[in-house]
Amino acid sequence: MAAEKFAFQAEVVQLLDLMIHSLYSNRDVFLRELISNASDACDRLRFEGLTHSDLLPDEPFAVNIHVDPEARSLSVSDNGIGMSREEVVHNIGTIAKSGTSEFLRSLSKSADPKISPELIGQFGVGFYASFMVADEVSVVTRKAGEHEATRWSSSGDGSYEIEETERDAAGTTVSLKLKAAEGDDAIADYTDQWLLRQIVKRFSDFVAYPIHLKVEGADPPSSNEPLNSMKAIWRRPEEEVSEEEYAEFYKHIAHDWNEPLLHFSTRIEGNFEARALLYLPSLAPFDLYHREMAHRGIQLYVKRVFIMDECRELMPEYLRFAKGVVDAEDLSLNVSREMLQQSAQIEVIRKHLVKKTLEALKELKESDREKYRGFWAQFGPVIKEGLLDLSQKRERILELVLCESTAAGSGSTSLAEAVSRMPEDREVIYYLTGPSREHLVNSPHVEAFVERNIEVLLFTDHVDEIWLEQNPPEFAGKKFQSVLKGDIDLDDAADAGRDESKRAKDAEAFKPLLDALRTGVQDHVKEVRVSNRLTSSPACLVVDEGDLSHQISEMLRRSGQNVPHVKPILEINPAHPLLAKLKAVCDADAKDPRLADYATLLFGQAMLAEGGQLEDPAAFSRRIAELMLETL
Repeated sequence: MAAEKFAFQAEVVQLLDLMIHSLYSNRDVFLRELISNASDACDRLRFEGLTHSDLLPDEPFAVNIHVDPEARSLSVSDNGIGMSREEVVHNIGTIAKSGTSEFLRSLSKSADPKISPELIGQFGVGFYASFMVADEVSVVTRKAGEHEATRWSSSGDGSYEIEETERDAAGTTVSLKLKAAEGDDAIADYTDQWLLRQIVKRFSDFVAYPIHLKVEGADPPSSNEPLNSMKAIWRRPEEEVSEEEYAEFYKHIAHDWNEPLLHFSTRIEGNFEARALLYLPSLAPFDLYHREMAHRGIQLYVKRVFIMDECRELMPEYLRFAKGVVDAEDLSLNVSREMLQQSAQIEVIRKHLVKKTLEALKELKESDREKYRGFWAQFGPVIKEGLLDLSQKRERILELVLCESTAAGSGSTSLAEAVSRMPEDREVIYYLTGPSREHLVNSPHVEAFVERNIEVLLFTDHVDEIWLEQNPPEFAGKKFQSVLKGDIDLDDAADAGRDESKRAKDAEAFKPLLDALRTGVQDHVKEVRVSNRLTSSPACLVVDEGDLSHQISEMLRRSGQNVPHVKPILEINPAHPLLAKLKAVCDADAKDPRLADYATLLFGQAMLAEGGQLEDPAAFSRRIAELMLETL
């Protein structure tokens, strides 16, 4: 059959153009990616062979590099699972599996036009890196269990060709026609066996299959000895593994070219045995909040036999950013997703990994606060998702929480540090949620707290609204109390010997005004009362204990849920000059029509101060304009 010509998707064309014409700080990555893909293909066929032994190759699994210096060619071949014609089109010709769109968007946001290795790994577009060193790339592949083979080829000009071909056995061969090793666009000489050995040793020494090199006309001749040690890094004594080896293995399994934040090994012993090597990344991947996408999390092995690339049963969702390998001794090789969900051994491993991960983070928080603060900025919102699960030991998660504070200046604080600053007789941790620290420190709700030197913790992530509102946990025996909920007695909390009857006297003195204001905004609020939270603002909105806050109500409505409308409470500041003047107007005439207008303005001002939206902004603006006109 004659070759058919196809056009790449537009995003892939952009990507290829960047690959070919952009400078790249580490072009060696192309070989690491091709070897990694070959290793993955062997893993997949090895797993399929557990139930379909007829698919296994006659020869042991291996990755072969073949170079011809005279022809300027290099190929990487494997005897793994291979691809069908449809899979070739789907995996190489489109962006469905590559994340290319996100990759290009990230490049467009960067001031640096160079392609960085961090982006190459993060978005899984490593195959396309071949075009940085090659004028033409071809792929010959045959899927295990099929007789037909497919040849794919492209010179990176926006199109590719596909045709039927022959291959002796299942597997894939990627062939590169290398660019010149001299001239303006010179690349390293990737036909030099010593350079290739160095690259393989650096990036792929831990690959589980032997990597062989054959160089045409080499002197001395190429050795049959594998270029890599094939030692499972998680089974080697820690003192024998360098930090560089740990980092390279992380990049291999995570496809992330950033350095990991930290790594740790652990072992489970008892009724069954398992080993684990886990990593925590330094930067969040682009798909961290896309639950349906693969995160390349924990790989599952049984007695060094690869079973699953991403075993989500080994980590809860709130730790989905963790990467690594778990090698169990006693699980069945013929394991399925359903069996994993019901496995008592998997549950024990999961609990152990969670415990060790949280302990590692706690140790980092205590030993290197600056490093931990950077981690928390990336992954804190995800970790706090664990506080929504009542089955979790939430105290361990709360120990990791960092937040802003009215007492901590521009820095951040932990809950333990905040509790240590509290008087022993205070029973609650005061907090406020909102979009940013700047918004919260200027909120009317914290004025009286700041004046009395009572610390308020400030939470600014969307998830904070949920875990603090619904089934809020306790920390160190202290309950969480929102400063915009309920009727808070700050005089008792501050223990400042203030007159406990002052608020009652203010409420009595302002009762006619409270009734008049209530009449003006009765459709919007359930009550108007005197506040002890305010010092400089005239009014604020609060909600009763048990009622949903305005923010979480809006969040639930945006998600499509039917949330009943809950009216807030309007609190006024009796010490504010504006309220004193309104009281005088009311004392003169409790039915003065201006009181209704001022009630509406006070309500609107309080709503805007907490970041809410007015039902009729135009009417609110007209009232302000009319008031300005009257006073000028």
